[in-house]
Amino acid sequence: MRYILFLFLLCGVIACKDQVTPKTAAAAKVPEYKLAYNVLLDEEADNYEVFTMRLDGTDKKNVTKLPGVEWTYNAFGRDLYVISDKDTTHRWYFLYRTNSEGTKWEKLTDFRLADSWINTRKNGSELIVEPHKSVDTAFYIIDYNGKVLDTIMPDLPYFSDANFSPDGTQIVFRGALQPFKKDSGYLDELYIMNADGSGMRQLTHYPKGDTTALWHNYHAGPPMWHPSENFITYQSKQDGKSSLYAVTPDGTKQWKLTQNDSLQQGWHRWSPDGKWLAIEVFDLENKQFHIELMNWETKASKILTDTTYRFQQAPVFIEADN
Repeated sequence: MRYILFLFLLCGVIACKDQVTPKTAAAAKVPEYKLAYNVLLDEEADNYEVFTMRLDGTDKKNVTKLPGVEWTYNAFGRDLYVISDKDTTHRWYFLYRTNSEGTKWEKLTDFRLADSWINTRKNGSELIVEPHKSVDTAFYIIDYNGKVLDTIMPDLPYFSDANFSPDGTQIVFRGALQPFKKDSGYLDELYIMNADGSGMRQLTHYPKGDTTALWHNYHAGPPMWHPSENFITYQSKQDGKSSLYAVTPDGTKQWKLTQNDSLQQGWHRWSPDGKWLAIEVFDLENKQFHIELMNWETKASKILTDTTYRFQQAPVFIEADN
């Protein structure tokens, strides 16, 4: 009898353990993502704003609503990172943090920033940014509150657009052997190094003989590391067209990522789970820029923006606040 009672109680304990409470269900809930992206609101005034929208293209809204220039180049969780000139002179940028609704603002840096992509590691507690050249020639790793933790100085005349590996132990970035884009022979490539700046090596190699990239085009654009698959993506103007390419971290394999004959592809971002790819796409004449969302498994894609604005660029994924 005691044995039967023990089994009965044991089964009850197991049942309670396996029962999903509202609290655990909420914790396990998959976050809803939005896309944040940059819009040229007024070309004459050089007024850029950050918009957000849901992944089906609905609920588009301006979340910055400021004069001057606001660009987003990174988000993590519900934190949206924006470089802005709102507290200073035109195109003199500092780093701010807000949310998907633009209702909370924090200024993170007291030093001027370059116009460069930003990335996070260690569950969003650290960021890699690029200070303006008038401040320093380096990458800075900063904490969540903007304090400089480390200075990384690649041994190259030009570098920008740093991106952490998913585990935070490596950094991939754009680099060149000439300091300015208009310099003769300027050729930006992807480079990779350890997170402390050691072991730097070139990762991509632009096709020899391809002269279709003009001085302002990317040979290797800002790199984006896939969060779960072992490759890095970037845009490149090859054969007269900007497309997305991929390379493995050891550089042994390079390939064209997607096939799109009708549109060019530019700045892009992977969703945190790696299931979605948001891409800036534009026509061959550079007349209209859209945000496209691709299901990475099925390769089905959809353009989410309309022609209200000409320039809609640089999408990033952010968790929705509502």
